[in-house]
Amino acid sequence: EVQQVESGGGSVQAGGSLRLSCAASGFNITRYYVSWLRRAPGKGLEWVSSVSDGGNSTWYADSVKGRFTISKDNAKNTLYLQMNSLKPDDTAVYYCAADPWTRLRPYLDEYRYRGQGTQVTVSS
Repeated sequence: EVQQVESGGGSVQAGGSLRLSCAASGFNITRYYVSWLRRAPGKGLEWVSSVSDGGNSTWYADSVKGRFTISKDNAKNTLYLQMNSLKPDDTAVYYCAADPWTRLRPYLDEYRYRGQGTQVTVSS
């Protein structure tokens, strides 16, 4: 069964840090671009970051550049998002997604595999 399960979300004060994980099963992330997207309360989906299948290339939305770091552990088949200097505007449900070609896109249904999301709440 193909699954992506996010974890690591929670509540934190502004300026704090969280690390999200996305454990994949049923497919090998070394063959996929994997991405993080988020949906803030009352807003549409926003693409956050992507990493290439080989892990050599990464991309970030301007809103998180310099604060978030995407990485993957191929041995564990797991994607991560290290989030530092968190702001209240980062409050959202965060989703991981994987696709052989799609990345940098803010539409979950364009990705072959999607997780169920994990809530991140940043208080001021």
